[in-house]
Amino acid sequence: MKHAGEKALDELEDLICDIRKLGGLRERRRGAFYKKAIGFLHFHEDPAGLFADLKVGDRFERFPVGTHAEREQLLARVRACLTDDSSIRVEKPENADR
Repeated sequence: MKHAGEKALDELEDLICDIRKLGGLRERRRGAFYKKAIGFLHFHEDPAGLFADLKVGDRFERFPVGTHAEREQLLARVRACLTDDSSIRVEKPENADR
């Protein structure tokens, strides 16, 4: 599954604008959001449709975003992850405290 191209991102522009309004994220390139310098959310396209990969805990979960209802579900999940600081875990090297 390839990362979303400009045409796909154009289709998702309303969703991307809503995500930008949430705060707490940095958009390094269009549609690719980072939280605390860690990849947090990006989009993919394939023949099955449009999808978002959202960092939940220590792994990405894939969400369909082809319909208004699916986009609302993703926004709700993004909001929940932004209020839960444990949604992004930055690994420290084992000898970092020495």
